[in-house]
Amino acid sequence: MKIAKRIFRILAKIVMWFFIITIGMTIVYKFVPVPVTPLMLIRVWEQSFDEKKEVRLYKDWVSIKKISKNLPQAVVAAEDQKFLSHNGFDVEAMKKAWEGNKQGKRIKGASTISQQTAKNVFLWPSKTLVRKGLEAYFTVLIEFIWGKERIIEVYLNVIEMGEGIYGAEAASLTYYKKSASDLTRNESALIAATLPNPRRWSPAKPTAYIYGRQAWILRNMNNLEPVGFGQ
Repeated sequence: MKIAKRIFRILAKIVMWFFIITIGMTIVYKFVPVPVTPLMLIRVWEQSFDEKKEVRLYKDWVSIKKISKNLPQAVVAAEDQKFLSHNGFDVEAMKKAWEGNKQGKRIKGASTISQQTAKNVFLWPSKTLVRKGLEAYFTVLIEFIWGKERIIEVYLNVIEMGEGIYGAEAASLTYYKKSASDLTRNESALIAATLPNPRRWSPAKPTAYIYGRQAWILRNMNNLEPVGFGQ
């Protein structure tokens, strides 16, 4: 009996500290730039063991006010058109993905920008139930604590946009030799078009498929209400 009580107290402390640490980090990141993400560290580790690749971690945090309004519009159009209206989860898309998986169909991922941001900032790439459960937990936290503007600001600063390239400013300087504040609609849509697989596709060398995605994103940008973020 004493052993059971001791185990219970230990587990209770672990759970308590888990909530203290994760909520505390989320509050801090509401105001402070995210210095590094697990994915960035994983990519550096992978690069260090690949003789064909140089070790590169190129990122340059900028506020949402210093990012062209075209880029938030483009990534919302490409990745999560219900971003402004959902609470972190696109239930309809999740249902479609679930039904499609049961039928063996290839369905576009149901992850929202909020979920992708939670995963990128706090977690690691994986499809396990534990990781997905933690992703849902952190998604709820950032939706409640950060709000939509901070979520899109963090997303645009930490998301992988090429081999060793993270965030809007680094991508814009790499591909277009100018600041993210000056990105045009076409350039923003081309960057957004590569996001599903930024190490395979590049705005510097667009394929016919990427040009097709760019055209689709531009149409969606026109059809969506302005997201209202960026300069």
